[in-house]
Amino acid sequence: MTVDGAFDSDRMVAALVRLHQALQDIALPLDVAGAEEQRRSHAVLVDQLEDYVIPRMMTIDAPLLAVVGGSTGAGKSTLVNSLVGRRVTAPGLLRPTTRSPVLVHNPADAGWFGQDRLLPDLKRVEHATDDPKALQLVASDNIPAGLAILDAPDVDSVEEQNRLLAAQLLAAADLWIFVTSAARYADQVPWEFLKAAAERSTAVAVVLDRTPADAVQTVATHLARMLAARGLKDSPLFIVHEGQVSDDGLLPAAHVAEVRGWLDMLADDVSARQAVVAQTLDGAVRALTFNVHPVADAAAQQADALVRLRSDAESAYARARTDIMAATADGTLLRGEVLARWQEYVGTGELLKSLENKVGKLRDRMVGALKGKPQQADRVSVAVESGLELLILEHAEAAAERAESAWQQTEAGRGLLADAPGDLGRASRALRSKAERAVRDWQHDVLEMVRTEGEDKKSMARVLAYGVNGLGVALMVVTFANTAGLTGAEVGIAGGTAVVGQKLLEAVFGDQAVRDLAHRARTALELRVDALLDEEEGRYTGVLDVLTVDPAAPDRLRQAARGVDDVRYATQRNAD
Repeated sequence: MTVDGAFDSDRMVAALVRLHQALQDIALPLDVAGAEEQRRSHAVLVDQLEDYVIPRMMTIDAPLLAVVGGSTGAGKSTLVNSLVGRRVTAPGLLRPTTRSPVLVHNPADAGWFGQDRLLPDLKRVEHATDDPKALQLVASDNIPAGLAILDAPDVDSVEEQNRLLAAQLLAAADLWIFVTSAARYADQVPWEFLKAAAERSTAVAVVLDRTPADAVQTVATHLARMLAARGLKDSPLFIVHEGQVSDDGLLPAAHVAEVRGWLDMLADDVSARQAVVAQTLDGAVRALTFNVHPVADAAAQQADALVRLRSDAESAYARARTDIMAATADGTLLRGEVLARWQEYVGTGELLKSLENKVGKLRDRMVGALKGKPQQADRVSVAVESGLELLILEHAEAAAERAESAWQQTEAGRGLLADAPGDLGRASRALRSKAERAVRDWQHDVLEMVRTEGEDKKSMARVLAYGVNGLGVALMVVTFANTAGLTGAEVGIAGGTAVVGQKLLEAVFGDQAVRDLAHRARTALELRVDALLDEEEGRYTGVLDVLTVDPAAPDRLRQAARGVDDVRYATQRNAD
């Protein structure tokens, strides 16, 4: 990968910015299988782009950044001080040591390390601090121009914050100087970092520090074999012999001369320095585009899980809507208290026997039977109100239980239920009062329909004769016996009592008007039931709505990764 061509660099920066945006659009909020691992991968990819790849690609001529990292107690800070020739970073006498990372650079290169450049989330300071969110900048003439050395925390620190910071800093390195010792060189954690470096083709140099003379040959040979076995056979291996540390915290200059000479060579040789940068940068870009695909797959899995969760909730409440409206049309409500109050109102004797008489005679009989019974009409209305409320509450409760049961079947659903406010497995506490209000409002709708239908003089006289409330409860009863468009005598619900309401309304308004009134009343009821259940369902869907999982984001991420690969391959072809 050539990095000195402005055209290629500009195209790559644009492609990387698109990849960064596509990663930012990815959300992994659901606890599906493997989600936690992919969240970490997602965070690493974003950090790698922000901390190193994009800033480095935009400032390709910046000094080579060598990050010194390694095991606890390996002597990293002492090595850095010795390479610089003066104390610039304090060795950690107590473990874990919490302090900011220290970046040493030539004064002429100060402009390359501003807040808008490398590691932009670390604030810049020029004094020693224990703030791990700060980057201490130290200018030194002992560091050649074109080179910067960064002292990182221990990769195996017992302090998690130190480990995370070390990983972040090493991911931002052009060159990783891995420091170990005869006692620590086989430790597992540092080798996990070295494995990742090898997979990304990161330039690595290894320093075997604090090694007794009689152990150098044995340890160095074994370490070299381990490096070769892990894909790092071309990494330089330097030996720093055990020596007396001065009062200033420095090793004898001769002990670090080989390492210092190699770094000076890189600083002086532009081509060699660019080769190191190109190797690490190309490896980082290649690893990025490779590793985004599992994240994209995880995001697609999240979108699928979200669709299932939403479907489970919607299905539970759709069934509740269907069951409620079925129960309000098949005569279910014309039993119990409603039936008893209705029969008290219309009677079951001579009035029912008169149904086959002519309309005029029936009307007269009804007026005589119902006149002076407004309280009985109110009792029917109260019974209807109570029955409807109970029906709505029962089915809303069942819907909540079904939705909760369905969500409990998946890991993602269980996580959402655990974090959700209140008890989603029960109907909301406010539903009872809302249902009471909705039913009363519907009953008001029905009375208004009756009142409006009887506005002409002829009908109004009849309406006044029976009373708006009486005709209203009759319309409610007819509505509850309305199945598949059939009413009254066509279904004969509840011992013929609904037929009485049908005939009563027909006597006042006519057959077609009654059918229209029943349809309008039923539609008005359905709208109010839907509104109640929509709010109940919203307790579930609202939990999903805030997750901002974009089903198109995975494809955008894959496309952005392919765009970066296309630029990378084109650059390589041009270089060849």
